[in-house]
Amino acid sequence: MTSSKEKISALIITYNEIGYIEKCIQSIDFADEIIVVDSFSTDGTFEYLVNLKNVKVIQHPFDNFTVQKSFALKQASNDWVLFLDADEVVTENLKSEILNTINSKPQHSAYWFYRKFMFQNKSLLFSGWQTDKNYRLFRKNKVKFSEEKLVHETLDVNGSSGILNEKLIHYCYKNFEEYKEKMMSYGRLKAKESFFKENKFTYFYMIVKPSWKFFQSYFLRLGILDGKKGIIICYLDALGVLERFRELKKLENNNDLAYYLAMPE
Repeated sequence: MTSSKEKISALIITYNEIGYIEKCIQSIDFADEIIVVDSFSTDGTFEYLVNLKNVKVIQHPFDNFTVQKSFALKQASNDWVLFLDADEVVTENLKSEILNTINSKPQHSAYWFYRKFMFQNKSLLFSGWQTDKNYRLFRKNKVKFSEEKLVHETLDVNGSSGILNEKLIHYCYKNFEEYKEKMMSYGRLKAKESFFKENKFTYFYMIVKPSWKFFQSYFLRLGILDGKKGIIICYLDALGVLERFRELKKLENNNDLAYYLAMPE
């Protein structure tokens, strides 16, 4: 008697991803259901998705990545979940590995994917990203997104984890302005994390940490070997760190002002 095929839900969260979401959707046509949670895109992403027969699209306001991904996870009908970013693409080899893995009575509850980064359709080989890996495949009833992280969210896994061999393609860099805005947005969310943890702003860290980020990515993590692409990526990543401290200072100032205004006369 043959064992039944495991079903898989593919989940994606989006905001203004037209031009990239199409490749992502096409690459996961093997999923038994595809659910996209869109945070009210303005570039035609929602209109494109709503016309796809194999996609269920839900609009949900964006607070932070953890809240949005936790909401999306609740929508999945199947235990096995493939959770992708809208600018990621599953290759044919990775597709085969995913299906073989979940249908071979796997011992692990979750799987890490290494990613191949693309800079305007060209490979980014270094710049600190060469060892990047993320959870992308897991059992819904064995995981949850940690509430302590607002960005670069962490998956808490009940059970062991494995790593797939094939890489996920990630189109990380579309153009300068979009990547800059992404890094600035990440920086602001990281500032909120720090503020909630009561980490204090200091000018010392504001100067040292962005500088160290650039030095580490460009020299120690070999961004210099990526040429012009490496300079741009390492600079913008460091800029995101700087924005984190700028925003943390604003949050502390606003909090001090609110405390002062609330004091009885």
